[in-house]
Amino acid sequence: MVDIAHQAAINPASAKDAAMAHARVPLTAIEPGQWRALAQRAIEPNGYYLPAWELAVSATARGRTGAQALPAFDGSSTRLIGLMPVISLWQAWNIPLPALVSAHPYGTLCSPLIDRDCSAQAAPRLLQQAREAGAHALILRDVALDGAAMTSLNDTLGRSGLKPRVLSSYIRASLDATRDADKLLHEGLGAKKLKELRRQRHRLEEHGPVLFDVARRPDEIRPALETFLQLEASGWKGKRGTALLQDAGDATFIRRAVPALAETAQCEIITLRAGTSAVAAGIVLRHQDRAFFFKLGIDEHFAKYSPGVQLTLELTRHLCADPAIASADSTASADHPMINPIWRGRFAIGDVLIPLRRNDPVVALIHAAFVARNVARETARRAIHLLRK
Repeated sequence: MVDIAHQAAINPASAKDAAMAHARVPLTAIEPGQWRALAQRAIEPNGYYLPAWELAVSATARGRTGAQALPAFDGSSTRLIGLMPVISLWQAWNIPLPALVSAHPYGTLCSPLIDRDCSAQAAPRLLQQAREAGAHALILRDVALDGAAMTSLNDTLGRSGLKPRVLSSYIRASLDATRDADKLLHEGLGAKKLKELRRQRHRLEEHGPVLFDVARRPDEIRPALETFLQLEASGWKGKRGTALLQDAGDATFIRRAVPALAETAQCEIITLRAGTSAVAAGIVLRHQDRAFFFKLGIDEHFAKYSPGVQLTLELTRHLCADPAIASADSTASADHPMINPIWRGRFAIGDVLIPLRRNDPVVALIHAAFVARNVARETARRAIHLLRK
């Protein structure tokens, strides 16, 4: 390793470059055992920043490759106590300003991994790593605004006289898996809707016995994954060109990540079958006591039986019956028409701008650039909407 202090005496500029390179490293430079151990101690679960998932995303997934890591170590520099996958602001949005942005791991959650046993050390060291990497600000995308990771970062910022800015936010559906599933579903959907869903299920049974299957082991999860990929590609995502199977990089990522997580019991594929036909399937990640509902695919030939809803009802019962799971994140968009009526828990997700220096005019420029980008995107969206009318 380069001796930065020695280099500084010879060439201050190159020493600064060396320090910046040391502060931000390739994700592959993080020792996998250290990363997994940190994930087990993380103050807030995030299945999308588990090493098997994020390394696969960063290697091949469409538009998400090339992420680096801000690592934080304890005083002995031997124990990893914090990890934040990042990309540059230029790589994220083509904005040429000195900021780092949380790397998007395909799932819509970017809360960093912070060691619960020493969060008071981990959070400030992550921010210091960002400073040493040359950043004037961090933009954390899709973080749980009231989650433990953001609370830890907010505490650190408060001690430094710095204030984060919430750039955008929305409310997302979640499941309280500690409750009785049938009571929860009755409260959420009501007797009339549940009766209609039972009628649809009985109609579905005309095509064969309806079975809910959970694939967990690597040998059983691989064929279940292929079933899911075919279902997803056969539906509206396939028509829109956004199904995982339609991009070679996306297909490689998911085929690498899912079996790898199954090795540590952190992923499962759920499938609803009517006779020999798979009518719906989904991917569920598991981290600590939380599940993450990643994606859903359905056979639209069975659309009149609400196969996606039927699968979600079964998933709800499955998770509520599992003592290892306390909650589930839908990772869905705001006001999602399918999941919101079923999973009635709510929490706030948002993009947060974190200044790294006090009274820094560059942070104001970064904020203004982000606002201008959002205004331009919204203007373009409205224009496209008008043109389609």
